[in-house]
Amino acid sequence: MAICYRIAGHVKHAAKEDSRLFNLDAPYPVSGFFIACGMREEEKMDTWKKRTKAVHSGIRRSQYNEVSEAIYLTQGFVYDTAEDAEARFIKAGADEFIYARYGNPTVAMFEDRIAALEGAEDGFATASGMAAVNGALTSMLKAGDHVVSARALFGSCLYILEEILPRYGVEVTFVDGTDLAAWEAAIRPDTKVVFFESISNPTLEVTDIAAVSKLAHAVDATVIVDNVFATPVFSNALEQGADVVVYSATKHIDGQGRALGGVILGTREFIRGTVEPYMKHTGGSMSPFTAWMMLKGLETIDLRVRAQAATALYLAEQLEADGKLANVIYPSLASHAQFALTMAQMQAGGTVLAIDAGSQKAAFALLNALEIWTISNNLGDAKSIATHPATTTHQRLTPETKAILGITPGLIRMSVGLEDPDDLLADLRAAIASL
Repeated sequence: MAICYRIAGHVKHAAKEDSRLFNLDAPYPVSGFFIACGMREEEKMDTWKKRTKAVHSGIRRSQYNEVSEAIYLTQGFVYDTAEDAEARFIKAGADEFIYARYGNPTVAMFEDRIAALEGAEDGFATASGMAAVNGALTSMLKAGDHVVSARALFGSCLYILEEILPRYGVEVTFVDGTDLAAWEAAIRPDTKVVFFESISNPTLEVTDIAAVSKLAHAVDATVIVDNVFATPVFSNALEQGADVVVYSATKHIDGQGRALGGVILGTREFIRGTVEPYMKHTGGSMSPFTAWMMLKGLETIDLRVRAQAATALYLAEQLEADGKLANVIYPSLASHAQFALTMAQMQAGGTVLAIDAGSQKAAFALLNALEIWTISNNLGDAKSIATHPATTTHQRLTPETKAILGITPGLIRMSVGLEDPDDLLADLRAAIASL
């Protein structure tokens, strides 16, 4: 049997007896994949639903035709001759593997699969979610550039925008991400980048991707969306106008709390022309073993997050109806300020809800009374996780900034896992009753 692999829209064949996975006459493409013949047409792949893409996209099989994707756990790659080494270094990049920091077959499979799921031309896998955010921003910014960002962000994202970028002469203007008039007022003719989370962490505000993108594109600004809370299953930020999407693969993509990772998604020109040169020289690349775990995570992401989102909505509705808490926040609740936008922009409200116990003392007591929920600072896990943002993920913010963002002393972020919904609800009700 031959091994088929797609190159620039057509298929070439390599004899199974050829022990080399790649050769100079047929380098692998950034969006290509290996499959056992017969061939799958690219047009047919485009008709696949997301659940199918999450299982089959990006597969490159070696000469051994393994079922589970191979882990190429190596730092470097062997050259047949000195001339071969010279030639491959000349071509170094997306078409040649020469060093793991520059590229790796297992990592490339993950990049192709998540790009297919997101509907992106290409992707670059990173060592963490924050490496993805930092790489997307700093690879294209220079001194004198202007950025407009939503203020409601994850704490580390805020640190990059508030502390790091200004050190290098980048001006950053923060706005209320839900206020289109504020976006319009802040975006200037010299604005280079617009950045926001599609659903903010931890207050779950929803930003209108299409409307903000339209404002940004009027001045040729690049729109970067952190789509972690919405997931690639529920949101198509690129289709709605975003230019670049970033994920912390640590969250729902892995889905089991095993590894750190991230990914930057966009056009092939942006990924290979801007992101890749920056990331491969600054060292933010993903490891092959992590990429393999992320590939395994993607196979079940559709089933996992749909179940988690259904449970999240159930819990939010029940807790709101109970009336025992100061506030219950979930984008798919009719009481949410951006409920209509959520329904128009996403298939579901995500896997995270937030509750307000009324005070830090009450929040701590509630957290300590939980038996099934785990106190931690991750999210998107198979295990349900509860976090107190004001004293952990957003601890460094001033009380005034926390108040502006709605990060109250009693706020608890609840990342819903895969446990039985009724067990999770009973655990929460018992903890609330103990206050």
